[in-house]
Amino acid sequence: MLAVLGFSTLGVFMALVLRKYLTAFVAIMMTPIAFAVVAGFGADLDSMMTSGLETVAPTAVLLLFAVLYFGVMMDAKLFDPISKGIIRLSKGDPVRICVGTAVLALLVALDGDGTTSYMIICSAFLPIYRRLGINPLVIATIATMALGTISGTTPWGGAATRGISVLHLDATDYFVHMIPPMVLTSGFIIAVAYLLGRRERKQIDPATIAEFAAEIAGKERDGSARRDWRLWFNAGLTVLLLVLLVLGVAELVNLFMVAFVIALLVNHPKLTEQGEVVRKHAANAVPVVILVLAAGIFTGIMTDTGMTNAMATAMLAVVPDSLGNLIPLFTAVIGLPLSFFMSNDAYFFGVLPVLAESASHYGINATEIARAGAIGQMMHSIGPASAPLWVLLGLVKRDLGEFQRFALLWVLAGSVAYIAFALATGAISIS
Repeated sequence: MLAVLGFSTLGVFMALVLRKYLTAFVAIMMTPIAFAVVAGFGADLDSMMTSGLETVAPTAVLLLFAVLYFGVMMDAKLFDPISKGIIRLSKGDPVRICVGTAVLALLVALDGDGTTSYMIICSAFLPIYRRLGINPLVIATIATMALGTISGTTPWGGAATRGISVLHLDATDYFVHMIPPMVLTSGFIIAVAYLLGRRERKQIDPATIAEFAAEIAGKERDGSARRDWRLWFNAGLTVLLLVLLVLGVAELVNLFMVAFVIALLVNHPKLTEQGEVVRKHAANAVPVVILVLAAGIFTGIMTDTGMTNAMATAMLAVVPDSLGNLIPLFTAVIGLPLSFFMSNDAYFFGVLPVLAESASHYGINATEIARAGAIGQMMHSIGPASAPLWVLLGLVKRDLGEFQRFALLWVLAGSVAYIAFALATGAISIS
């Protein structure tokens, strides 16, 4: 009976979200509450909800301060010198420009916000693409692959945050093991950019390339302007933050809180400026933070009522014992089509917890399932459920069908490579 109620809860939640009858925040709270009342758990709802909130609170705080920190870095134009340097180094060569696009896209995707990342990348490179006649679908493809890999993997990105919160995981343990496959996949994306650049170079008049190279050479002296000392400070602070994060010196949430306060004091010393910065970037952070808190209520009810365990038991009944060790790989593979068609809310809050509970019966840690689930984000970035994608398509002035025909094979290859790298580095296992 509990399994039936659990699957019904997931089905109704996913239907409400996919059909856009309710927002994810409302649906993820009201659906389990309604079914828990039907199952006779109404008197215990308060303790269940509190238990769930306690487990996701650290993740919610981490997400809040990570978004605020990178927001300050974006305002300080931390990546502007990189983009300008890439353009100078390109010397007008489409191959170098495409590779430079990939490098910048991978860096700005650390922000975790897709819309912001796309706007930065397009503002830096789209005029150059149009000047040379490079297909703007190239920048769209590279940008979505970078966002799916970096933002989809980092604990402060929307996708991974959902997985970490819904499965009650330690963000550091999740992320440190994902860094090697993430770096290797980033290299794969740069290789894709190189191949796309070579293809574009063959289609562009060499005289146009030479003319643009001359324009760049004429502007090189403009790059000698003195840099604000804050730029160097911000760069050093960001590098130090990432090093401490990898070394596990402290909890991620503590590192980001301290880093944000330091960045705020240095870049905005005036009291009025500090309040304005917080208000400005809170618009990006708050919607996802409240979703994480709502996810805590969802999982608290589903777990404490026994629905999650009952659903996992039902699923295990049809899984041969000999294949139980393949659940992480299975999760990564089915995550590609599911991520493409489904919203992150429906996938991470609805599907992933059931897979994690099933994996636990074979001694597989839920952290592996979260990592496997995040791998499909590259496919999600080109799917119709990805809201930032529509912003990107508006910037490059192309429709969804045209973009998907151009990008699908590249993104699918990148997703498969990500799975292979995750297996090779031990981020997920099949042993």
